[in-house]
Amino acid sequence: MKFGVVIFPGSNCDQDMIYVLGTIMKQEVVTLWHKDRDLKGCDFIVLPGGFSYGDYLRSGAIARFSPIMEEVIAFANKGGYVFGVCNGFQILCEAGLVPGALLHNNERKFICKNVHIKAQTSATLLTQSVPQDRALKIPIAHGEGRYFADAETLKAMNANGQILFRYCDENGNITDASNPNGATENIAGVCNAGKNVFGMMPHPERAADVELNNLDGKLLFESILSLVNA
Repeated sequence: MKFGVVIFPGSNCDQDMIYVLGTIMKQEVVTLWHKDRDLKGCDFIVLPGGFSYGDYLRSGAIARFSPIMEEVIAFANKGGYVFGVCNGFQILCEAGLVPGALLHNNERKFICKNVHIKAQTSATLLTQSVPQDRALKIPIAHGEGRYFADAETLKAMNANGQILFRYCDENGNITDASNPNGATENIAGVCNAGKNVFGMMPHPERAADVELNNLDGKLLFESILSLVNA
């Protein structure tokens, strides 16, 4: 599978993602500059974490208008796979590719630590190989990660299996105490109605290398690559 990792001014997790996809998962990876208009024949597009355009105005709000995003949106609308992590998730929300918004953390502080998340569905490419009874330890690093959607949208998303992950404790219990940023319904990741665009705040690429003593995030990449082996 050929992956394209989009790089915006301020991206700082692009090389982590490239390393995991290319070196650990042994896939072809190309970089896509934010001013490009060519997706280079990629099968899967990744929007990495970081601080695109310095997070000025609002996280992801400027990056959403980068030239490359016109192509990414068209690609997604045709059923192409797109995955946004942290700032990438914020960009997906701003572009309307996934529902909802990402607001300032409830304590208005930047949070950088390991948290636990639990898959809520096995009916998407990103989660089909992730055990739903297992709490995954995945790091977060964000100041605007509090997921929000109105009640009607949440009802539809829950009914359609669009909630990918919820924050939980190490035993898999979804509680208020395990919610690091005040996200509505402990939501840590969602997908679009077509289930080809995925966004999440935690960083699976930072938990996919034996050198980091944590391979929980690798499960997500293995799940994506099950498409190749299908």
